[in-house]
Amino acid sequence: MDINKLKKQWQELSTAIEDIDYSVSGHDYNISLERDKVRDFAVLMLEEGFYLVDLMAVHVAPAIEVVYQFAHVETRCRVLARTFVDDNGETPTISDIYQGANWHERETRDFHGVVFTDHPYLYPLILAEEDVDLKPLLKAEAALKDVDAIRRKPPEPKPEPKPKPEPKPKPEVKAEAKSEPKAESEAAKSQEQS
Repeated sequence: MDINKLKKQWQELSTAIEDIDYSVSGHDYNISLERDKVRDFAVLMLEEGFYLVDLMAVHVAPAIEVVYQFAHVETRCRVLARTFVDDNGETPTISDIYQGANWHERETRDFHGVVFTDHPYLYPLILAEEDVDLKPLLKAEAALKDVDAIRRKPPEPKPEPKPKPEPKPKPEVKAEAKSEPKAESEAAKSQEQS
């Protein structure tokens, strides 16, 4: 896999690509897509040896965001691709490209009400058919957070350590000649005479 070549191909399909620190987030790239590029992106990922790890939705303002997680078969490379649903709550299916997306898309339909256009069997997976309009993971309008508020923020750069101040030189103390006590000096003189 030539990651530089692949990044150029991603740029043609995406609105933004962000390199991420895997040790912090568990993925290497965060890619924002327009809805009409989701299928082309999925085809490219399949051709480049990526498999679909997960597909989920997040209810945020301004709209529900569908998040796709891909991983490479041979190399540790994980990619999150994101797109917003349209005003009707729709985005295109990728279940004909990645068969594993079938159940993920049906589950996302159950819990968030996202309609994956052209999905061949978009019937309830977990909820009962009479609960198809329940959408239990949708939030009340007042409880919605802005998408930027929940996005991972790059870590703040660590402040540079302040330099330690140089120690000030101690002023020199002039040594004064100490006078020996008389008793000691007389004893020393008597020893010298002997």
